[in-house]
Amino acid sequence: MNNEELITDAIEYVSELLGKNAGGHDLSHSLRVYKNAIRIAEGEPDCDMLVVSLASILHDVDDHKIFEHENNENARAFLNDKGVPSELTEEICRVIDSVSFSKNRGRRPESLEGKIVQDADRLDALGAIGIARTFAYGGEHGRSIEESVRHFYDKLLLIKDELNTDTAKAIAEERHRFLETFIAELNDEIMANG
Repeated sequence: MNNEELITDAIEYVSELLGKNAGGHDLSHSLRVYKNAIRIAEGEPDCDMLVVSLASILHDVDDHKIFEHENNENARAFLNDKGVPSELTEEICRVIDSVSFSKNRGRRPESLEGKIVQDADRLDALGAIGIARTFAYGGEHGRSIEESVRHFYDKLLLIKDELNTDTAKAIAEERHRFLETFIAELNDEIMANG
């Protein structure tokens, strides 16, 4: 199986596992993270593109917010089923393990591939899409608007200063400004009607 077929199969696998998720961790999110990762990786010629591609596509197939198992059970099952060598599977899983914001707060991945995929995922928590995902997740979990807004302060507004790559930092600038503008407007509207 060539790399393109493996990537296509990974996308189909994510679609099967996350297709019904409405809280911002779905196939669309995985594809945006994959596209972000490829964009960042283009500026990092020393990275392993297959590791970046598969880790970015598969990064949520074992997310603790969705699944109750450990050790990247779903990612490993897919990679083993496709005959991916064990060393490559382990590297992909190490990268996946470095992505989660809540589990890796303040820690930078050791590998270049981990830095790229972590940045790619975090970029999808910024800007308009980050706002939409925050409220989708909040709604799915019964959070009020005010409770969801807390997430901006606990996570989203911190991301820009914790990115690893120059490409991600450049992309984040505009998205971060958009978040700040949105929060200022939302706070004004809440205060005006409070």
